[in-house]
Amino acid sequence: MKRIGLIGGMSWESSLEYYRIINEEVKKKLGSSHSADLVMYSFDFAEVEKLQHENKWDELTEIMIDKAKLLKNAGAEVIAICTNTMHKMAGEIEENTELPLIHIADSAAAEMEKKDIKKAALLGTKFTMEEDFYRDRISKYGIEIIIPDKKQREVIHNTIYSELISGVIKDSSRKKFVEIIESLQKKGAEGVVLGCTEIPLLIKNNDSPIEVFDTTYLHAKNIVNFSLDISNKIK
Repeated sequence: MKRIGLIGGMSWESSLEYYRIINEEVKKKLGSSHSADLVMYSFDFAEVEKLQHENKWDELTEIMIDKAKLLKNAGAEVIAICTNTMHKMAGEIEENTELPLIHIADSAAAEMEKKDIKKAALLGTKFTMEEDFYRDRISKYGIEIIIPDKKQREVIHNTIYSELISGVIKDSSRKKFVEIIESLQKKGAEGVVLGCTEIPLLIKNNDSPIEVFDTTYLHAKNIVNFSLDISNKIK
């Protein structure tokens, strides 16, 4: 088992899910009392959120590289970022740590490829939906990504930052998200990527008219596969 280095706390609500899923998957695969060999750096997310909305991505990149190096010094043999948006600097982290980084978009895209999804909707923060670092990664798998309109993107982004990162789950917000998914289905989406690790706290597969791709679960599962050197891991 390779030691896993998790960069978490963005938010801790979803990092908790990573910890749970990773350990459940290790136990499922190894049995008995097995659990994951991992170390985590957990951010005070208020500091990260402030820099994100101030568009200080260079500063965030330096901070993320620094924390990844701390994990390497703690014996991590593989790095994983427990959030979608901060994969914006995934390449720089991998380059500066010289450790393999399990990319969340690859985990989602590989699962969609298995299901023969050719066109998918993407829900996430405005940074994830509007910039190309995430969509381009998925497009390499031959999958077209479509995003909500500007007003819908605002609803999703604001719900993430004002509710979900604090563990606030509202039926009214779930209804809005489902309506957005339905509108994207009408535009040809065959599946929906929950491209923010907090969204699966709100939206489950039985809420959606099209198949849901839970990036938190898929990423956590693939992190375990890599750690255990299981053949279907994504490189």
